[in-house]
Amino acid sequence: MGFETARHLASLGMHVVIAGNEEDEGLAAVKKIHEEGSDGKAEFVFLDLASLKSVRLFVQKFKARGLPLHVLVNNAGIMLVPERKTADGFELHFGLNYLGHFLLTNLLLDTLKKSGTQGRCARIVTMSSATHYGGVLHMDDLQSRACYSSHGAYSQSKLALVFFTYYLQERLTAGGFPVTANAVDPGMVDTALYDNLCSPAQAAKKPVAKLLFRTPAEGASTAVYAAAASEMEGVGGWYLYNGQKTQSADVTYNTDIQAKLWKQSCKLVGLQEA
Repeated sequence: MGFETARHLASLGMHVVIAGNEEDEGLAAVKKIHEEGSDGKAEFVFLDLASLKSVRLFVQKFKARGLPLHVLVNNAGIMLVPERKTADGFELHFGLNYLGHFLLTNLLLDTLKKSGTQGRCARIVTMSSATHYGGVLHMDDLQSRACYSSHGAYSQSKLALVFFTYYLQERLTAGGFPVTANAVDPGMVDTALYDNLCSPAQAAKKPVAKLLFRTPAEGASTAVYAAAASEMEGVGGWYLYNGQKTQSADVTYNTDIQAKLWKQSCKLVGLQEA
């Protein structure tokens, strides 16, 4: 989906920076986009969201170029992996899917604020999932150390991203900044994320996927809509599914939990809470 999103945004004339930890795949994506003759341009820059050091280094390099940033798409993610930790000791789903994007977005916020204008806001698009509806945010055990479940850890990370999006939008609105933030649900998409299913589940998934799952291009469509559609100008703080504003889980609208998660996240990644 990341490739399809980058491909579409480049076709609209944007300069797209593909950030990821698989250099060969990233360079191949850039080559393919250029071969298709897009009006925009694409490039690859290494970024490992499972490493806070890598996130900071990426931001440092990006800012050194003096480029504007009109759209940030937080698309990367892992799903249902066995219990593992990031370079910083965080549970992998929470660390990569959530904390990596939390730090990246916050470190790029000043550039987004400077790049947006009234009438043409900069946009933050964050990929969540319908699994957030069944997720539980364990504020006293965000790293899933008491009892690990790959599905529970994944669902919590996607739930945290919705909390983050809503609280971020409140802060942006309160400050009068020309930046919007929305969470996106791509639906069930046939991607490599499902490679971590057990063998019987993968075998059962294959015929179902052909009938019911979306293609990566279809899955990317709502992210592209949030990133580029004129009707989304100035619109933030929403959960989008099928290009429509949709109600997320009831708990995600709890502002106390939003604030607590934000504060704890700042502490975990070493950010001063403004």
